[in-house]
Amino acid sequence: MVSIVGLIAIAAYGLTAALQILVWNPLAAVPGATLDEIHDGLARRNESISWVAVLTWTSIGTLLALVVVLLTATRVISRLRTVVILQLLILVLGAPMYFFASFSVGMALADAFFISGGDYTPWGGLLGLVSAAALIGTLMVMIFRGKPGMRTART
Repeated sequence: MVSIVGLIAIAAYGLTAALQILVWNPLAAVPGATLDEIHDGLARRNESISWVAVLTWTSIGTLLALVVVLLTATRVISRLRTVVILQLLILVLGAPMYFFASFSVGMALADAFFISGGDYTPWGGLLGLVSAAALIGTLMVMIFRGKPGMRTART
């Protein structure tokens, strides 16, 4: 069950990151323009947004979480603590994945519209906070161990 909850949380993180990069941030960066107008403006400056690259980067965490679910279902991973640590670490890695996925999009917007390439909505920062909280959670789970063999993981 824990691995499924982790998969859902990680998939939501990836979906939020993809929407932030492909929709919300461009609309906020170029106020008053539609997505079509933004893409037209990018094309006029020989810039583009690769949705394939963005979706590839933002889906890596979901694929890793799916591997954890499968390993838990087949009892390769049976300790609850291990599942929790793995899922939290995947969320921690969401922040650098978000950076890699959003960097070229931010630069394309900056070059085409003469703006800063940073985030214009709070969602990117929120994703960073989720990753930071996951790092703290990982450290807490690693430091404060329960009784050995206390619980096993279930899909």
